[in-house]
Amino acid sequence: MTLVAPDSAAIQRLRSDVALQLARYTHRMGVTQIAAAKQLGLPQPTLSKIINGRVSDLSLELLIRVAVRAGLPLTLQTGLAPQEAGAFSSPTRSRSSRASQSKLGDAARQSLIQSESSRLTPSQRLEAFLEHSQLVCALHEAGRAAVAQRVRKALHQP
Repeated sequence: MTLVAPDSAAIQRLRSDVALQLARYTHRMGVTQIAAAKQLGLPQPTLSKIINGRVSDLSLELLIRVAVRAGLPLTLQTGLAPQEAGAFSSPTRSRSSRASQSKLGDAARQSLIQSESSRLTPSQRLEAFLEHSQLVCALHEAGRAAVAQRVRKALHQP
């Protein structure tokens, strides 16, 4: 069994998540891998690796560059444990028709929309990003707590 350093595990998790977001993006494009690769400025075999999640030999920087070329609004998150790392897509271009799930989620979305809709100075943008990140972390924590509570209830029911 090979042990992986926590930072390496977090980077690998980020690679996988960014690749997943890119795979979803290319699927939504509805074109061949060759056409998508050309549009993203990549060789087709590299795009195939990304789509199929074989990204251990690709750099996180390359994946981020491809996401930027695609115009994907991504948020990268790390945490105390490698399992907390992830890349999340922010659907800012089209609002979901689904009703909001929570006040905390609404606050996170509103914070992101507000920061993107106005011209902010770099320091204001950083403050807005930090506020948004704190709200997203609180949302994740609330989700974990809700799942844990459901598990406890299920275990204590006869």
